[in-house]
Amino acid sequence: MAMIRHSPYHHQFVAHGAQFVDRIGFAAPFVFTSTEEEHRATREKVGLFDVYYQVAIEVAGADAAKVLDRALVADTSGQPVGKVVYAAPCNDQGGMIDDLTCFRTASDRFLLYPTPSRVAQVIAAVQQAVGGSHAVITNLGYKRAYISVQGPASRALLQGLTSTDLSNTALPYFSFIEATVADVPEVILSRTGYSGELGYELFYPSEYAEHMLDTLLDAGRAHGARLCGLGALRTLRIEKRYPLYGLDLDETTSPIEAGLGWTVKLAKPEFRGRAVLEKQKTGGTSRRLVLLKLAAGAAQPAVGAAVSVEERVVGKVSSSDMGHSLGAMLAMAYVPPEFAVDGTVVRIASAEGAAAEATVFTCAAYDPEGKRAKS
Repeated sequence: MAMIRHSPYHHQFVAHGAQFVDRIGFAAPFVFTSTEEEHRATREKVGLFDVYYQVAIEVAGADAAKVLDRALVADTSGQPVGKVVYAAPCNDQGGMIDDLTCFRTASDRFLLYPTPSRVAQVIAAVQQAVGGSHAVITNLGYKRAYISVQGPASRALLQGLTSTDLSNTALPYFSFIEATVADVPEVILSRTGYSGELGYELFYPSEYAEHMLDTLLDAGRAHGARLCGLGALRTLRIEKRYPLYGLDLDETTSPIEAGLGWTVKLAKPEFRGRAVLEKQKTGGTSRRLVLLKLAAGAAQPAVGAAVSVEERVVGKVSSSDMGHSLGAMLAMAYVPPEFAVDGTVVRIASAEGAAAEATVFTCAAYDPEGKRAKS
């Protein structure tokens, strides 16, 4: 598919020197200056990201919470208004149809933000859960623009553009509010993100997109803000061991295998894939997703590269990127549970025939306790 679709910031990104890649027909900025510079700007100051156009799916009606309880592994009935949960709709085998965020905006209304390439599959999964319940599913399409403001100075930047209290007490991690930001009304301001830093995601009427980005860039100069592309988002996320749908996650991988068992709420009596996930959660799995930190100077391993222990192939690389904050190449892979132990040494094959040593991490290699995002 040609890059014939553009986000509302496209001409601004062109003016700022973006290099684009194709994402389901969207021209998505991959880098503006260098991935390392954008990575470090986000870790140290502020990075502004437009992943590529983000779709919202509305689930509304008297039974909306019950429908989502059946469709997702999360506890949506118990989810307070103003809170966000990270969850997955699964298939009957417990495989992840997507990983997404779910916002409860009212007692009878939710917004889902899926991976942009998985919108149709998520809608189908939720629709299957409706049955005779009173709930309506609506693809809201591209009516609202999206931008992610990530980094330790993100609160200071945004607080200067809104009268709404953004303190940690008023807006804790994984909660959201509706606010006016930069004179833009009806902004959903969410304390979420994919960087592992203090950060926010903004969703607002698309007709304000150009104004919002210009204002963030102008006000952001004092905070060291810069535009960042998909390249930096990928390097930031891998340091945090955040899986990437389409590489580390797909319909053959379960939340338990992926280390996301905390998202699966077995107290619910019914949801798709429950029997398989309950068995995995109580009895274990045959593989686990781990983060691998390669030895200094190692080249980036290819997706599919063999992961071995004492010449026995135990897995293959599902994704890889440079961990600029750690000064090391990183990879993700599924390995048997006996090797999913912190400190285990493995070897990763390369196209040249040599193999690089790597060390297993079962949690994030950067800020493993997640203090920076929650501060």
